[in-house]
Amino acid sequence: MRRNSRPRMLGSGGFGFSPFTQDEYDAIHEATMEILWDHGIYVGHEEALELFYSAGATVDKKSGMVRIPSWLLNDLIKAAPDNFVLHARNPENDYVIGGNRVGFINFGEAVKYRDPYTGELREPTKKDLGDVVRVTDYLEQIDFHHRAMVSGDKPPLASSLHNWDAIASNTDKHFFLGPVSSYHIKRMVEMGIAVSGSEEEFRKRPFFMVGTCPVSPLRLTEEFCDMIMEGARQDLPLMILSMALSGGSSSVHLAGTLVSHNVEVLSGIALAQLVKKGARCFYGSSTTAMDLRFGSAAVGSPEAALIGAGTAGLAKYYNLPSYISGG
Repeated sequence: MRRNSRPRMLGSGGFGFSPFTQDEYDAIHEATMEILWDHGIYVGHEEALELFYSAGATVDKKSGMVRIPSWLLNDLIKAAPDNFVLHARNPENDYVIGGNRVGFINFGEAVKYRDPYTGELREPTKKDLGDVVRVTDYLEQIDFHHRAMVSGDKPPLASSLHNWDAIASNTDKHFFLGPVSSYHIKRMVEMGIAVSGSEEEFRKRPFFMVGTCPVSPLRLTEEFCDMIMEGARQDLPLMILSMALSGGSSSVHLAGTLVSHNVEVLSGIALAQLVKKGARCFYGSSTTAMDLRFGSAAVGSPEAALIGAGTAGLAKYYNLPSYISGG
């Protein structure tokens, strides 16, 4: 079992940073509930619409809009565990997530790679991914692996399976990656069972998690719903992560962006709980501000740091483990 760090000063009881007071978090929560009931969120998946309707939400099947009452959302969020173990193939690398524990992973999702030998900026390959995974496997500071880059030399529809293979072949830590579809989640589980030696052993200690993103603003697409529902059925840890861009796909005001981010992530967690009560979910954020000059995501900006602190605070507000990009 890996030791967890906690935010603290040496020799003290610890301290934390939050950009908001408790009353301000309450206000963000109330605004979230207001949007979910007065406006609703788009859900582009027939089975997901039925799940929300059966649970007590107001559903317009023609438009795909779902209005979720506060009592229902609160019940579903409370069903999500506040801590759980991210199992690794090597039990010494098991990682407990939740509470005030702080861990670190590598940044991920790169679509370009700077060749360390030639200096060339090029499309990454499956071998490149495996090489980077070996580095993160060696580093004690990295608690589990986030798929660092794509296997750009493999067919796009099969790339997530090649990514899985490259990661699992080069680390015995827990790892996270985004599948292309629910079909790929099923195939990844089959690969996990083969590596674990039996389905029983894999179900006891699933050593990877999957995740996907809603489409900002306020859309749970068919693909998103399909993958979250399949991940919950397979009892895998789930990453539900918004990538809203303040000034682009969300409000230019950071507080407004936090509200729409909150709506998207909580709705995804609620869907997972409708499929399987107690589904293990991360409250995820790669939300930042848009660079209005270049139209890009300003992941290293002061706004990104404030949004990261705010979303981590919101996760704590709901007693949910969080996964926040560092930029």
